[in-house]
Amino acid sequence: MNSYLADQFRKSFVRGYGQTSGPIAGLDKSQEEITEPLLNAEVETNDFGEHLTVRQWYSTPKPCDIDPRALRLLFPPTSQMHNHCVDDPHRWVFLDIETTGITKGKGTYAFLVGMAWWDSGGLRIEQLFMRNHDEEHSVLLKVAQVLKKRPVLVTFNGKSCDWRLLEMRFHMTRQIEIPRIETHLDFLHPARHLWRLKLGSLRLAALENCILNAESLGWSRERDIDPTHIPSIYFDYLRGGPTEPLGGVFLHNRMDLRGLAALASHILRITAAVDLVVPPEDMSLELYGLARLLMRNGEYLRAGSAYERAITSGLPDDIDRKARHELARLAKRLKDFDRAVELWSGLCERSSLNLEAHEQLAIHYERRVGDMPAAERVTRSAITKLRDARRSGLIQTSHTNRFLLGFERRLKRLGAVG
Repeated sequence: MNSYLADQFRKSFVRGYGQTSGPIAGLDKSQEEITEPLLNAEVETNDFGEHLTVRQWYSTPKPCDIDPRALRLLFPPTSQMHNHCVDDPHRWVFLDIETTGITKGKGTYAFLVGMAWWDSGGLRIEQLFMRNHDEEHSVLLKVAQVLKKRPVLVTFNGKSCDWRLLEMRFHMTRQIEIPRIETHLDFLHPARHLWRLKLGSLRLAALENCILNAESLGWSRERDIDPTHIPSIYFDYLRGGPTEPLGGVFLHNRMDLRGLAALASHILRITAAVDLVVPPEDMSLELYGLARLLMRNGEYLRAGSAYERAITSGLPDDIDRKARHELARLAKRLKDFDRAVELWSGLCERSSLNLEAHEQLAIHYERRVGDMPAAERVTRSAITKLRDARRSGLIQTSHTNRFLLGFERRLKRLGAVG
């Protein structure tokens, strides 16, 4: 059934482009992509009134396969994670909302709630729209109904933004219970581990472009609107302004949902590849991020393997140093002292000063091996490098006092022993 909003769009098109039938006359293909779905908007009615629903189905991205081991690496086990629903991708709901403001205070509304789930080999999207604030209860009730059937919530930064705002809006209705979420998977946090060092920016659009290969996704952000303009577009609509700009808001929301689904699938594939002997090409930084995730989860042997393969795959110099440093700590923890010494020695030979590597190597020679000349040699080298770095202003004095005093005390002790 055509909605009031759809009628408004039609009237706008008649005024702007003449009578239309079928595809919207006078609009190019990219404009049709923005506006045409809204012509199929439906008025949906429930116990709390009406709201608009726009439904779309897309063949991409494809449904993902879930490796439970990969999923539990990304999201450390909790009582929720043992729920069987989390291993079934058809019980997942991808969520993204558009709001009346960037702050999440009590006066902020989620005027557009986009939800998506895997269906019939593709992605089903439903967008719930408030034509005015009186329709909020109707929208929230529909959200609750969807989450009852699919209780695994999937978001991108939704734990601190999208879902937190919706929880507050549910609470403020005093009539609709906050839906019970079996598991909330927020893929911002795994993305940080995997790509923060490579990209810096972790906006979903940046990940689509640089990581997901945007061309293969089946859509383009070329006509995407600036998200900061979304609240003003909605307020203009409420004041009787043009309806056409809302098409851009709906398109932005759809792309965010499709991007989130594609990102979740991609991260799960990468994570499942962490134990492969030959990892996918150009995956060194991802392996490094996965090694850190494995360390967080206490899976030290798998972490060591991931560190080794990340280093072998070729990391940028600064990340390579960090990876070798962390792997040396892990090797010591696992009592693989030969590998730890090899890593510490390599770090000490580099031009950049690694105080902990010098300290650990000196401790190893003095206490574990009893090679006092080697311990003294490493200690003298550390003191010389440290003093040179301080004189040249490369390091701050306050950060190195502990190391310098420790090295000097060790040198006196080794001299006395010698």
